[in-house]
Amino acid sequence: MSPIIKRKGERFTLPSKYLLFILTLLCTVLMLITFGTDAFNGPFNTAVGYVIVPFEQGISRMGEWLGNRSEELAQIRSLLEENEELKEQVAQLTEENILLQQDKYELNQLRKLMELDEQYGQYRKVGARIIARDSGNWYASFVIDKGAAEGLAIDMNVIAEGGLVGRITAVGPNWARVTSVISDNSNVSAMTLATEDNLIVSGDLQLMADGVISFSQLVDSRNQVKVGDKIVTSNISDKYLPNILIGYLHTVNRDANNLTKSGYLTPAVDFEHLGEVLVILDQKQQVEEEEP
Repeated sequence: MSPIIKRKGERFTLPSKYLLFILTLLCTVLMLITFGTDAFNGPFNTAVGYVIVPFEQGISRMGEWLGNRSEELAQIRSLLEENEELKEQVAQLTEENILLQQDKYELNQLRKLMELDEQYGQYRKVGARIIARDSGNWYASFVIDKGAAEGLAIDMNVIAEGGLVGRITAVGPNWARVTSVISDNSNVSAMTLATEDNLIVSGDLQLMADGVISFSQLVDSRNQVKVGDKIVTSNISDKYLPNILIGYLHTVNRDANNLTKSGYLTPAVDFEHLGEVLVILDQKQQVEEEEP
């Protein structure tokens, strides 16, 4: 068997089986010395003091930190659950508040309609809600949720808070279309309430941008008509019942013929915000026939 010769430049390597044998032998010797003598008590305890104790302290601090984080996470989960419950309560209260506001608004509207009903107590009336309207900012033409089934007919007068809205121009079984006095094709025979001078009120949607409509053919021979006077439907109107408030004189101008006056009036009804109306079931022709 030839001897093992280490060549120059080669690294010395110990076979793994020899290394394992040496380490096992070393551990056995150390164990015998440790159990059989107290040679390593002092140095070993010192090593433990410098190595093991700080390690245990670190583990203890880490445990405390993890415990605190766990409690904080539990508190955060609890707060998140409470927050969700509060959000649901806020949403529910908000919905209830909206419903209460709607109920309050509808109650106020009903009270106003009741006052209007008493104001024109001599006529039979039925309440109706607006369910559709033409495009634009104004209620120049709109549809209500009552029709022929409730006794509605063409030319019946429609009123709302303030006074005259217009008249019915089309009727279906459960709906009716109303054309208001501010519509471009509307003309109403009217008169001044104080002096009973006649005039014609004409709708004009362009003028409604300034909150007025026009009037013409006012004969004021005594020169008594003034701004702010009430304008109502006249007795000579063929479609409108008399003495329903239309609006108030805003501007009065003398015409070039020096015989008549024209100008603008402010409608009594808010034609930008309408929700409910009253339809007068008594028509002009029927009232005139019933009068003695």
